[in-house]
Amino acid sequence: MRFHETIHGVYFDDLDAFHILHNARYLLLFEHAIGSFWRQLGWGGVLDFNSNPDQYHLVRANSLDYQRPVIGTGQVRVRVWVERLGRTSLTFGLRVMPLDEDIEHATGRRTVVRVDPESKRPVPWTDSFRAEIAPYCAHIDAEAGA
Repeated sequence: MRFHETIHGVYFDDLDAFHILHNARYLLLFEHAIGSFWRQLGWGGVLDFNSNPDQYHLVRANSLDYQRPVIGTGQVRVRVWVERLGRTSLTFGLRVMPLDEDIEHATGRRTVVRVDPESKRPVPWTDSFRAEIAPYCAHIDAEAGA
């Protein structure tokens, strides 16, 4: 299984009163890493739902677990992969790590759901999207109805 990894700066204004990365900043790190992942797949620039209907998806849930604080300014790595690809949903796995060790500062998940642009109701991912994202998936539901 492949993953996508980015390096992000941690700046003074990202820190709380204890000089620890503020808890809310982890979600921003996840957001930036997922955005970088989509750009790697060619989804950068202006969204075009006619040529790529899979771009129309909404966040259903975020979860975050803190293991070890990021102390002070510097840089961290954020790793993203797809934990599960369902019929209409996709769950990302995320890790925040130091540059020099594969230990976790935090782990998280984000689930998105592909929806119809007009009705906002869930619709299945396209076959072409499923094929493109498959190398990044830890688990793909076996049947289209899952």
